[in-house]
Amino acid sequence: MTGLTILIPAALFLGLLGLAAFYWSMRNGQYDDLDGAAERILLDEGDELSQDQAPAHRREHDR
Repeated sequence: MTGLTILIPAALFLGLLGLAAFYWSMRNGQYDDLDGAAERILLDEGDELSQDQAPAHRREHDR
């Protein structure tokens, strides 16, 4: 039983720490462009996407 007095607060602390890290990453835009890297690997370095080829979320963001 004495082990639980240490383990329960430790588990709660680590859970809250993970939740805080997740919210921090959401606010700083870490998950904004999940498809960008997958699309960039298919293009040459000099290629630029035309407006009709760009993903919908990019077209809306550019407006």
